[in-house]
Amino acid sequence: MFRQRSIEARKQKARRGELFLTVAVGYTKTDDDRIERNADRRVQDAINLVFAKFAELQTIRQVLVWMRQERIPLPANDRTGCKIEWRLPTYRTLHSILTNPVYAGAYAFGRRTTHVTIKDGRKRTGRSWRRDPNAWDVLIKDHHEGYISWIEFETNQRLIADNANGRRFMSRGSLRRGEALLPGLFRCARCGRKLYVAYGGKGGATQRYVCRGAFDTMAVASCISFGGMRTDRAIAQEVLNRLQPLGVEAALAALETQGQEHSQKRRQVENALEQARFEAARAHRQYDAADPDNRLVAGELERRWNERLANVRMLEDQLAQMSARPVGLVAAEDRERLLTLGADLTLAWNSPGVSVETRKKIIRILIHEIIVDTAEDKLDLIIHWQGGDHTRLDVKKNKIGQNRWATDADVVDLGSVLARQMPDQAIASVLNRSGKSTGRGNSWTRSHVCSLRSKKGIAPIVMVNAVNAVRRRYLKLPRR
Repeated sequence: MFRQRSIEARKQKARRGELFLTVAVGYTKTDDDRIERNADRRVQDAINLVFAKFAELQTIRQVLVWMRQERIPLPANDRTGCKIEWRLPTYRTLHSILTNPVYAGAYAFGRRTTHVTIKDGRKRTGRSWRRDPNAWDVLIKDHHEGYISWIEFETNQRLIADNANGRRFMSRGSLRRGEALLPGLFRCARCGRKLYVAYGGKGGATQRYVCRGAFDTMAVASCISFGGMRTDRAIAQEVLNRLQPLGVEAALAALETQGQEHSQKRRQVENALEQARFEAARAHRQYDAADPDNRLVAGELERRWNERLANVRMLEDQLAQMSARPVGLVAAEDRERLLTLGADLTLAWNSPGVSVETRKKIIRILIHEIIVDTAEDKLDLIIHWQGGDHTRLDVKKNKIGQNRWATDADVVDLGSVLARQMPDQAIASVLNRSGKSTGRGNSWTRSHVCSLRSKKGIAPIVMVNAVNAVRRRYLKLPRR
């Protein structure tokens, strides 16, 4: 009875939003059972930086990689929970900050459930995985001042869940390596499963999207499969057609955010330097207040003071190096080039400086998923945009034996005509002087002409002369 009454009293306090077993880093508990944001500006800036970088990089792991590369520490409560420690973040630290509703100004209780079992005659209490927000025991929004809004918190949770590869049926998964632009976005119109990408060809340069269907469990054939290079180009063109009116605005926004990453790191260093100076000044006051004759105490305080001064000098040197380093302002010619690329997004999209990861991020921002089905000679695509609109698109499929490296038909016809009169070396010279190129855009050589004749079944001039000689000898035909 006493246990039931104590548990119910704790639940009643939680329903009022006054039960705090632990206080999240970045908040402090007041005397009247409330929490408020930490008054330390360095702590606030560090927490805000985590949410800003997640909104920019879209994955927890990328935020972790960036913060460890830049050597930016995050605040953490010590074991007693009364003091702030600064250390480099871990994945668990960032995940805890990004998934805790307290940073969205909400009070939540009962996010996890406990289950009790009897094992070997003894009680075992275990904690289950996180529950759905609709199943939380208590959820009070706008309970206190948050670092982000509740809408931003829900958006972050959907993005984190969507990045989990293979965890949810409808999740797209996070960005992966490879040249394919649309992995995780395709969904089969026949079975509803997500399509996988497979790389093949020389060096894995070509991609193919495959729906395995029930292949893994029932050992049946896969639903659909198709080449991905032409499909990627068609979807990318659809994205560019919708982004083209906003190209110049995007270019101006890129100019405004130039050097933002540098300023974020500089601000963290400045906050750390200000706190280090305060700690050094406090250590100095403690040393001055000590009795100089008591060498045991004075020696320890002097050591602490020297450590604080060394930390101050280290941060001052780091800040001086950042100040001496150029911020990276855009020159006049670079500004004009950026605006030109903004006016012509196709040129910017195909620029060598644009990475595949950047293209994937842009596509995922605009497209929710793509429903695909195959017909005899085309692919039926339904693009579901993020805003709720839908677009139907038909993409032709390559015929058997055809690919994007095929030689133009007029070049094949010209080569077959020249093969009756010239050897391969002469044919290559004529094609090069005419401005013709191979299917891969290279110039013609004797081996290229020989390979073309072999694939197209064109007889060389030696064979043509031999056939004419036989015809003249046995059929009494005039000389050609």
